[in-house]
Amino acid sequence: MKPAESKREAERAGQLNGIRSPEDGLNRSIVALLEKDGRMPFSEIAQTLGVSEGTIRNRVNGMKETGMLRIVAIADPVAAEYQADAMLGLRVAPGHTPEAVAKRLGADQSVVYVLWVAGRYDLMVEVVSDDRESFLRFLETQIHGATDIADAEIMLGLRNFKNQFLLKREWEDRHG
Repeated sequence: MKPAESKREAERAGQLNGIRSPEDGLNRSIVALLEKDGRMPFSEIAQTLGVSEGTIRNRVNGMKETGMLRIVAIADPVAAEYQADAMLGLRVAPGHTPEAVAKRLGADQSVVYVLWVAGRYDLMVEVVSDDRESFLRFLETQIHGATDIADAEIMLGLRNFKNQFLLKREWEDRHG
């Protein structure tokens, strides 16, 4: 086995830099804290979990290197007070692929989520817009009349109760 291949194998096995697996309890605890605050200092994470700051640094860097962890900023559509939030159920037209449609729609900044699904639809797409007019413009230019979409069901959001993929305040804090 070549060195690059052995490194890839070690990464797949989760053994690089002391990272045992995504199921590792310490890793899960670190990720849970970073999900609440992606900018939490390593020293604070270490104190909370009762381990050294170096351990946290090594674990986070190891998870990042192996692709198990990415720390990104996500705008919360509810907090940003977007005026239109909708889920679109899309059926892809014959002769087109879900991946190609997903790539086309994903290039639009108002599209925040695209998932290839099995069942009634081929793709589920979440769209957020600053106002109703920009949402309607998106529908006209990207959905209706698009030759790669056979059918679309537009489900306009009324209230968002939970979205674990957005770093939000606790639901109880907002609605309690």
